[in-house]
Amino acid sequence: MTQKVFWQNPYQTDHDTFVASVDGTQITLESTIFFAFSGGQESDYGTIGGYPVISAVKKGSEIIYTLPDDHQLGLGQSVHIEIDWERRYRLMRLHFAAELVLELFYKAVPGIKKVGAHIAQNKARIDFEWPESISPMLQGFADEANRIIESGLTIQTGFDDSKNERRYWEIEGFSKVPCGGTHVRTTSEIGPIRLKRNNIGRGKERVEILLDTQ
Repeated sequence: MTQKVFWQNPYQTDHDTFVASVDGTQITLESTIFFAFSGGQESDYGTIGGYPVISAVKKGSEIIYTLPDDHQLGLGQSVHIEIDWERRYRLMRLHFAAELVLELFYKAVPGIKKVGAHIAQNKARIDFEWPESISPMLQGFADEANRIIESGLTIQTGFDDSKNERRYWEIEGFSKVPCGGTHVRTTSEIGPIRLKRNNIGRGKERVEILLDTQ
């Protein structure tokens, strides 16, 4: 099982480890800081052993990295990982902003159902099953989210079940929320956010979350 250092320290930008397996262009590592797409959060960008990572896929408790065809990495080889920190940090901020907005919806709108989510570098989105426009709600949710963000609450993370790698986040005023992504330490790191409605079809509403600051 790959040790996920990105949970222990999501601010770490480089890491030394060893190749645990090699199958053509695909490798696994003994430990990693390189997040793989999960829970709607996109994968990191970066290099392993100097080679660009083409894709990172979570499979059970393992993470499989695809490297270029001409990579020369071998089993047991020592490798250095570097990630694109600017991208990682934006993903962390947008990830928690989206999680916060979702929890505010759940608290205030009984019966609303999330049917999709995606966190990219430039914006996050949440898709809801809902019969009418959510536009009238958005400014209120944005104001409440920004109030919480500005208050600088500590974001606690940990395992509910370490064996099965089930993690959570928690802030004051909210119950534990299951989540296996990477998180900033405090809400104030997110900065101001904006919410935008996008109608994606009959009975479905999309909320886009954007950062007001870089």
